[in-house]
Amino acid sequence: MKLQSIFFVMMILFAHRAFCEVSDDEMNKSNNPLTPSVGLNFHDYIASSIFGTDETSNTFFLRGSTPQKIGGLPQLTRVSIPYLSVPGIDGDQITGVGDLNIFDIFLLRPIGNVQLGIGPYFVFPTASEDETGAGKWQIGFSGTAISPKPWGLVGALLTYQHDIAGDKDRPTQNITTFQPLIMYNLPAGFYARSTGIWFFNFETGDYYIPVGVGGGKIWKLESGINMNLFAEPQWTVAHEGDGVPNFQTFVGLNFQFPLHVQ
Repeated sequence: MKLQSIFFVMMILFAHRAFCEVSDDEMNKSNNPLTPSVGLNFHDYIASSIFGTDETSNTFFLRGSTPQKIGGLPQLTRVSIPYLSVPGIDGDQITGVGDLNIFDIFLLRPIGNVQLGIGPYFVFPTASEDETGAGKWQIGFSGTAISPKPWGLVGALLTYQHDIAGDKDRPTQNITTFQPLIMYNLPAGFYARSTGIWFFNFETGDYYIPVGVGGGKIWKLESGINMNLFAEPQWTVAHEGDGVPNFQTFVGLNFQFPLHVQ
């Protein structure tokens, strides 16, 4: 995944050019997954240590999100397509496109300072290789709760998915993920973050719980576009089963576009 690394370095160098000051409120909006804006994200999970093997893996996500209204109800749709490099049976690395996933969050009325969203979750068997996808059509739900604070934000994202069709020879999918979100704002657009995704496979009993400690930097372009660059090492503190990350690094670059860019 050398191209991703080069891309991130180029964006860091670009970020030293003229940008506007970023307020704490703008930082919270840039890190809030429920902010109603158009988003383009480049995310990379680099697993340098995996339980049960000496191999490594890499999962790169291209993600896009857009707000919309259906029947007068505000919602936020996010589409993710992964490109993976995973260990093969003979020790070789298998690379290819993974399964496309979509969640559609309906933005509910806030309860106090807590923003809520819930909606359907879909997974489509678009993988180019058996090793890079589940081979199953899957549906489920997603829900999130976010509470912006003067110092940052806290919240969580929950997803559940179960297969409904697909290759009968492939394992049944019955999976839940839970992602705690903690962002702490620092001066000059910097912030600390922890966003490890807890993974639970109810079909096999396998699970892993990573804890991340990282940081990022947010820039605001004069056009109103926010750019968010971050890196977050994550350590697995509890797990069951092999083939799950022991240590991984989550790096990403997010662009958040206002609905009406001048």
